[in-house]
Amino acid sequence: MAITKTKGYQFLPAHGYLGLRPTKDTYRYMIIDDRVEEVREIVVHEFTMGDVEDPDLYAAEPLMKWQDSEMGKWIMEHAIETPCWYRIPDMMQYGYKYQIRAKLSGPRLTEYLLRHK
Repeated sequence: MAITKTKGYQFLPAHGYLGLRPTKDTYRYMIIDDRVEEVREIVVHEFTMGDVEDPDLYAAEPLMKWQDSEMGKWIMEHAIETPCWYRIPDMMQYGYKYQIRAKLSGPRLTEYLLRHK
């Protein structure tokens, strides 16, 4: 059984900027339309999955529901690259945590935070 929720951002003083949870590739610069822009990768959706035989098969429904939601459609349209999902083993609850991460440029990141947080 899947339990889904959209994870809001939280302030982490050690990580700073708007309390976004950093990933390995948090700070990156790209050339977009002949100018250099800062691009950030953030966690836009997160849910947990119990210990099942094929967790990716069971995660397909919550992933598609998120993608068809208003926030999911907005992220799919405005992300720099196609968002990726990650399966992370959850040792405390004997299951898996799924994260959808998207890369957004500065203005789009601000718009996302104002619209959906």
